[in-house]
Amino acid sequence: MPESRPRNAASGIEQIKEGASFTLAKVCKAHRANVGALLSGHGLYVGQEMVLMELWQEDGLRGGDLAMRLGVEPPTVTKMLRRLEACGFIERKADPTDARSFRIHLTGEGRGLEEPVLSCWELSEETALAGLSDGDRQTFRRLLIRVRSNLDPGFGAEK
Repeated sequence: MPESRPRNAASGIEQIKEGASFTLAKVCKAHRANVGALLSGHGLYVGQEMVLMELWQEDGLRGGDLAMRLGVEPPTVTKMLRRLEACGFIERKADPTDARSFRIHLTGEGRGLEEPVLSCWELSEETALAGLSDGDRQTFRRLLIRVRSNLDPGFGAEK
């Protein structure tokens, strides 16, 4: 026989499930799956495109710089870089100013992914926000920025 819970515990769970934070977590999971499915057609996993986006903006970054820009730990970036390098999208070159460091550079194949990846993100955005007016989209984005600022004190310092 299943263990029964006190009535108030069940109502507490329902309250959480009906809350904005729970919904946001589920939306993030669904968005990640949507983007992941689109990116997989180009040989990428979710998160790898974030590394590429940083390099499309500024090629030749150090791994530590990438980790800081992405808000992840250096070992996480190292693992991502190994995979991207194995796929032929990036290459590591010795830093001419620091023999202990490497700079990450896009290959031609990595540069060639920019348009397809941007298209994946545009399609995902249109799918996610279908049925919302331009005003609703602007309001939604503004609210998401506020929520992120509440959760990530360093968010405003980025850019």
